Amino acid sequence: MEKTTLSVMLGSYPKTAALKNAQIASERVALEIAPVDTAQKAFKDVVRGHRFDVAELAIVTYLLAVDAGHRYLLLPFVMNGNFHHKSIYARADDAIGPDQLKGKRVAMRSFSQTTPTWVRGILCDEYGLQMSDVQWWSQEGAHVAEYQDPPWVQALDKATGLEQALLSGQVDAIIAGGALEHGDRLRHVIDQPLAAAQAWSARSGVIPINHMVAVKAELVERHPEAVAEVYRMLVESRRAAGEIPAAGERDLQPFGFDALEPSLRKVIGYAFDQQMIRRRFTTDELYGAVRRILK
Repeated sequence: MEKTTLSVMLGSYPKTAALKNAQIASERVALEIAPVDTAQKAFKDVVRGHRFDVAELAIVTYLLAVDAGHRYLLLPFVMNGNFHHKSIYARADDAIGPDQLKGKRVAMRSFSQTTPTWVRGILCDEYGLQMSDVQWWSQEGAHVAEYQDPPWVQALDKATGLEQALLSGQVDAIIAGGALEHGDRLRHVIDQPLAAAQAWSARSGVIPINHMVAVKAELVERHPEAVAEVYRMLVESRRAAGEIPAAGERDLQPFGFDALEPSLRKVIGYAFDQQMIRRRFTTDELYGAVRRILK
């Protein structure tokens, strides 16, 4: 059998190690895996250059790309996810709570990032805010060239670090998903964020997914068997890493259509409500023929 050669871009994680080290054999596909460890660094290559047949993408970047007409479909496989109640910070001497952000200035690196999208949605869902209640500040544009932030998003100088802007009083809160330099001078806006996130997830059935795997629609049309094989290899690579939770345990990196449905519908809704995409896509639109291929 002649193998289908596929160009692939995935970040380096325990779950991708076996795949990248060619420990997952295939008689159907040959994977040409790009030398990328941090997937975010190659997102523009995916949504602007269409360089890869199979690629890891942040879910909101993916939605923006689809909204702009880029032809990618999802595989029901999450690369990473995390709770984000913890990702909004105020100064340690400011007792502001999530229901007290009306009229306040909240900054983030990019309005179009997935983590801020989840945080803004949670603030509206759980704490009674409206998007128009808050002054949103963003430092950078999107990976997707066609996307423009809503007109009410204001620009924050890139030269000013988010923590610096917060500590100086330029803004009242920041959304940041990564490590903080001055964490001892900051506090979570949402008290006991892990407990709050777990309770929200239990009520809603939602896991805040960040990165998923997308494939070119053309690949799905021409080589459906290769798409099914890539999905099998992803699952096997994760299994080889010992990362599949025991039955009944919460999985922050779910895979499979049913496991992902509530989370996908929620993030689609958040992106639409925040005026980032022009219509509320259905999950069937995002999967296309992938749903039939993997049944």
